[in-house]
Amino acid sequence: MKSSLLYEGKAKKIYQAEGRNGQLVLSYKNDATAFNGEKKATFTGKGRLNNEISARIFPFLHDQGIETHFIERLNETEQLVQQTEIIPLEVVVRNLATGSITKRLGIKEKTIFDPPILELFYKDDDLGDPLINEEHALFLSDVTPSELQEIKRKALEINKQLTKLFAAIDITLVDFKLEFGRLASGCIILADEISPDTCRLWDITTEEKLDKDVFRQGTGDLLEVYEEILKRLEANQ
Repeated sequence: MKSSLLYEGKAKKIYQAEGRNGQLVLSYKNDATAFNGEKKATFTGKGRLNNEISARIFPFLHDQGIETHFIERLNETEQLVQQTEIIPLEVVVRNLATGSITKRLGIKEKTIFDPPILELFYKDDDLGDPLINEEHALFLSDVTPSELQEIKRKALEINKQLTKLFAAIDITLVDFKLEFGRLASGCIILADEISPDTCRLWDITTEEKLDKDVFRQGTGDLLEVYEEILKRLEANQ
């Protein structure tokens, strides 16, 4: 199904899909990184969990009318996706204050953002993915002003739908990171992944962290909490 390796990142490999023009095979790795790659570890089974979780969330978004690059799950660690030109912007949507925003702006932990706060980061490992404003985004990428507004609108709609999905399984969607890509037609769609690697997820009742923060902070078993997310998603289907 897959042929040549096109790209390898911190958590995924991307291959050309053999005999399928305009499609790629996205393969999830077992590696975990934090603090821009300064902390690293390998967890056997992590790739399977992220693949399985994303392969449930993307179809949910499709059902809500949100177009993504996801086509189908191929096996335990791989999925078939549409080929896109990734826009070098990371879009972070925050519903509660935690992490870097509390340090940068002195905001009290767990402050509720209503409406949600949306932040843009320039996708560049060498620069540490710096926080940027809209003018920077327009200068550093090839997005137009109207496309940037479309990306922001889509990010907030995705937040609305994911908040409902996670609330149904007793989880608070604290914040999350999105990446968007452009199809050959020029259409901008959601790409990358949606998993506990890219979301902060807290149990609604206990506020237990069910995401990569347990690895960042050394406070829990990463595989155990990812399994919990998958189990709840499966039970809700």
